[in-house]
Amino acid sequence: MTLGKDDRDYWIHTMIRIADPVLGALAERRLKATMPVEGKLDDRPNYAHLEALGRLLAGIAPWLETGAADGEEGERRKRTAVLAREAIDAGTDPLSTDYMNFCDGFQPIVDAAFLAHAILRAPTELWDKLEERVRRNTVAALKATRTRKPFHNNWVLFAAIIETALYRMGESDWDPMRVDYALKQHEQWYVGDGTYGDGPEYHADYYNSFVIQPMLLDIVDKAGECYSEWQGMAERIRSRAQRYAAVQERLISPEGTFPPLGRSLAYRFGAFQTLAQMSLRRELPAPLIPAQVRCALTAVIRRTIEAPGTFDPGGWLTIGFCGHQPEIGETYISTGSLYLCSVVFLPLGLPVDDPFWCGEAEWTSRRAWSGNAFAIDSALKRS
Repeated sequence: MTLGKDDRDYWIHTMIRIADPVLGALAERRLKATMPVEGKLDDRPNYAHLEALGRLLAGIAPWLETGAADGEEGERRKRTAVLAREAIDAGTDPLSTDYMNFCDGFQPIVDAAFLAHAILRAPTELWDKLEERVRRNTVAALKATRTRKPFHNNWVLFAAIIETALYRMGESDWDPMRVDYALKQHEQWYVGDGTYGDGPEYHADYYNSFVIQPMLLDIVDKAGECYSEWQGMAERIRSRAQRYAAVQERLISPEGTFPPLGRSLAYRFGAFQTLAQMSLRRELPAPLIPAQVRCALTAVIRRTIEAPGTFDPGGWLTIGFCGHQPEIGETYISTGSLYLCSVVFLPLGLPVDDPFWCGEAEWTSRRAWSGNAFAIDSALKRS
């Protein structure tokens, strides 16, 4: 149990190190005044602040909702939840100096979607406990993104998850068409073996984990009840996510590294959101066991976050994959974008005594490359 507790403590310490500059600044309504905006385009300050808020909360939401209630962790969780609610207030209040852009340009639909996803993941802490004024402002902010037309790729899920959140918020004018379109398009874009195309074509990158699989899972979980055809997709979506999680676990090398493949590598270990989410849902596929996934993800977190240059002197994340590597940031990447790394921390929503946090086990590549027996792999049959 000690090893698991040590890992959990390390995860929490790392998560708070990432979160504190963003939430602390927003609680004081000085994020725009203090957060550096690194990037290749001059327009990034128009979007970076909503990026930081939405993406950060999407990752820490399960911990805020169901993390430890007592002890040092419980007190830290409660303080962070208060800061998170103050941050939402600061970002959605039109009178705030940190009021964020929800309707200018295309980017806001992306990060409003991550904020919506966070609220779906923590409905008590990030919705029910908001003041009525803040709830009204948040609804208005999410609805403002309806003027943005998503691109014909994973972006259709951003519109869908915003509408899913509005449905769960009790908004009578939520739009099921946007949800239906995203779900049915992804059925068409499924290419096999647990992987979806990013639009009509397959892309060799981590967007199945950054966006596609996690949002599909939560959309059908939270809104599937509305239509039997949506609910009928749930098992296929789940089995594909399980297969993708199995693939992700095998990508983690014995040293805790993973292939620098595709775009958006500056999201760092956010690449493992699907593996983290299937752990949170207690739906890891056989023969994976929770302890081996925890050990693998801990190795990735350590290998990544401890690289020199990952943080600037003020504690803000820098653009890079392993340390500070600004050249690998695409033109849409800015400081705010980087906080999508937080989604690796989803399993912190599991209780301390969950099997995920107990014991120790070698992950697949570590066993394979040490010459030990390891499980044979096989593709997912077409479904």
